[in-house]
Parts: sequence; C-alpha cells; structure tokens
Amino acid sequence: MGGFFGVASKSDCTLELFYGVDYHSHLGTRRGGMAVCGEQGFQRAIHNIENSPFRTKFDRDVAEMEGNIGIGCISDYEPQPLLIQSHLGSFAITTVGKINNMDQLLEYVYENGNAHFQEMSGGQVNATELVASLICKKDSIVEGIRFVQEIIDGSMTLLIMTKDGLYAARDRYGRTPLVVGKKEDAYCVSFESFAYINLGYTDYKELGPSEIVFITPDEVKTVSEAREEMRICSFLWVYYGYPTSSYEGVNVEEMRYKCGSMLAKRDKGNISPDVVAGVPDSGIAHAIGYANESGIPYARPFIKYTPTWPRSFMPTQQSQRNLIAKMKLIPVKALIQNKKLLLIDDSIVRGTQLRETTEFLYASGAKEVHVRPACPPLLYGCKYLNFSRSKSEMDLITRRVIREREGEVSQEVLADYADPCSKRYEAMLEAIRKEQNFTTLRYHRLDDLKASIGISPCKLCTYCFNGEG
Repeated sequence: MGGFFGVASKSDCTLELFYGVDYHSHLGTRRGGMAVCGEQGFQRAIHNIENSPFRTKFDRDVAEMEGNIGIGCISDYEPQPLLIQSHLGSFAITTVGKINNMDQLLEYVYENGNAHFQEMSGGQVNATELVASLICKKDSIVEGIRFVQEIIDGSMTLLIMTKDGLYAARDRYGRTPLVVGKKEDAYCVSFESFAYINLGYTDYKELGPSEIVFITPDEVKTVSEAREEMRICSFLWVYYGYPTSSYEGVNVEEMRYKCGSMLAKRDKGNISPDVVAGVPDSGIAHAIGYANESGIPYARPFIKYTPTWPRSFMPTQQSQRNLIAKMKLIPVKALIQNKKLLLIDDSIVRGTQLRETTEFLYASGAKEVHVRPACPPLLYGCKYLNFSRSKSEMDLITRRVIREREGEVSQEVLADYADPCSKRYEAMLEAIRKEQNFTTLRYHRLDDLKASIGISPCKLCTYCFNGEG
C-alpha cells in the first residue's frame, strides 16, 4: 500500500513533515522518504524501514534538512520521493497506487523519447519514475497529471513538489483518499485525515475523484475539477484505515462498530458464546460493536506484544510472516479455559494465521471458537491498489476451496459463490470452517458492509468481494 504527507508553510516545515509522514507508518513497511525545498534548493532522504521505524531512521535527517515546502511517504515498494529535472522544471514526486499496464506504458515512453529507467531489484521499474516520465510528456504539470490519470490502468494518487508549491492529485476514481488541512500560514495534504490534527491543522478540503489542486502557504487552488464518478476502496474502512481517520465523512472506528453490530444481529438466537474478542488490532473495534449489540461481554483472551514484534506481513517469506504472527500474540489462559469464544478478525486471506490463532486458543483450553470475519469472503486479488504481496488469486483460501470443488471456474460461477444466499456460498463456508477447525463461521455480508459504511453503494469499490470495481 503506502501513504504520503505534504506541507506548504511560510516557515520551516521539516519537523511537521517528519511527524505527518510518521503517522502513515501503518500503511507500509519497506521504505520511507522525505524531500524539502527551501533556500538551499531541493533536499531528500530515503531509508529502508523494514527493521527500524520511520522515526528512528529519519531522526538525523530532520536536523539536517530545511525547507518551507515538503513531501514525504511510507512505501511498501519503490523508493521515493524522486527528484526530477525536466523541461517542466525541477520537482519532487511521490505516488500511491498500482499500474497494471506497466509494459504498455514503458513501450509508449521508449517510443516517445525516454532512453532508460533505473532498474530496481527483481527487474522492476520504479513506478513513480514512470509516472514522472509520463507527466513530462506534456507541456505543463497539470496537463501531465491529467494524462497520467487517463492512461494508467489501475490507480494513481500523487504529490508533486516544486519550488513554488505542491500539486496534489487524487486518482481517477478516488479509490484512495486525499485531504487538505489548514492552519495559520500553512496548508498540508495527507492520505490519512488524522495525521495533521496534533500538528494544529483543521480539516479544509477533501479532494474529489481526479481533482488536482495547487497548494502554497497562502492558498489552495483547484486547477482541475473533480469528477462525479467515485469508487473508493471499501476495504479501507475494514482494515487498512487507521481508527481515527475518516473517508468521505465516515469515521473508520465508528464504521467498525456498525459492522460488528450487524454481525451480532445476524447471529441473534443462533449461538451463545461466553465472550467476544477481536484479533488485535484491526478486529478489536468490530468485536466491541458486536459485544455492544449482543450484550455478550467483550474480553481480550490474547494480547499483542507490541514493543518489539513487527507487523506480520512485513517479511517477504510467508513462513517468517506466520512465525511473527504467532509470536506476537500471547494467550491469557484464565480468559480462555473452558470458554466458548467468538472471535472477530478483519478478514481471512490465506487462512494460515487465523488457523494458528484458533489452534493456540484450543490448546489454551477453549471449548468453542466461533469466527466472524468483518468483511465478505475475498474472492479476487485487488487490481487497483497494492494491498497484498500475493502472487496469485490461488493464495486466497476461498479460491483454493472453489478450485477443489469446481476446477476451472467462470465469472458466472464466482458470482454465485459471492452470493450469500446461494448453496455454493454455503458450501464454500463449510469447507473453510472445516479446514480452519472453527466451531462456526459466518462472514459479514456485502449488503451489510455497504450499510456499515453508509455512503452511496455506487461510490464504493467492492472488486475483491464480487469482482465489481
């Protein structure tokens, strides 16, 4: 995934930029970067943050960098921000998104003047560098950004820093958020709306799909109007979004309470667990909503050991990720023994980690483990955002089960598996339940998920659940 933050101020903005970027650390685990522009021109620092947090790696840079305009990012993939010199002038650029037609776009830029790109490990081209080259094919930065929004298959939200200010552009269908904050003598722009609150900024403007603004310390000017059509990612509220953030006016934490409440209403009269628990951290709010609605006590039968263990999807190897997931969750036997537990996780992707969690609950004396994922079954790998390092949709537990039942499948068959009222859907859930050794399994329904979010359903991307993006 990834996230970014930018500042345009009448005074040095380096420290604010540092903290604003750091507040996006939950969105990526591989690289961080900062770039500023001031009297000394452009300055930049990029570090690997796989084994140390952003704050630790950039502490020295903050003392050495100075500028009144700055951008920074947390990235799961390419190093950025990049510094570019072109016929459009010098600028820095950082992006969040995914490019599906990379080969086609590379062919286009090679045919139209680009001689080469830096090659990253694994033979990949830096997507942000490619975006910069596409922008530079046009006669202005704004025209170049519009061109990028149209030509990229996938999504692309970006920040560009010039010596005069910041260009901020939300992707074509608004799949990711972008919001501007304001305070005296400064504006900021951020992926996460909470990232600027403690820096003294207040909400100023949430960009619409495709909208491009130019930000200086004095004003925010729309240079390309927003479009109506929106497909913001519904999974942001379920998992990736930080609890204190809001997207399209809907707070993440509040949405998760509603989600848990709807799960409880669907369960009413069917099961009678002793306690409700959420898998730390993203399942906790959903579990609180379930407990509040059902009246079943909320408890923490296992605790996440946060001081040293990194996030479980950080290492590249799945075996390492599984081990870290196991090591960081510590059971509280006194709250597990002889108890019927209802466990809520944000989702089930491969199923490996949740199965191991279930096994250690049984090993700690649990009588029953009922599982309620806080979103519908994931049937498709996301083709719009870099949400997962999965190489194939067959990594998804749902698709493995479907393949075992059906062999090769058509879109029509997958649509039937996405229907919570179909027999295929019921059979898929039962196969997953048996494989994972859950007492019962019930997913959040897609209609309930849409209701939990509460904005117009036609503005939501639900591709990973039903193939409709």
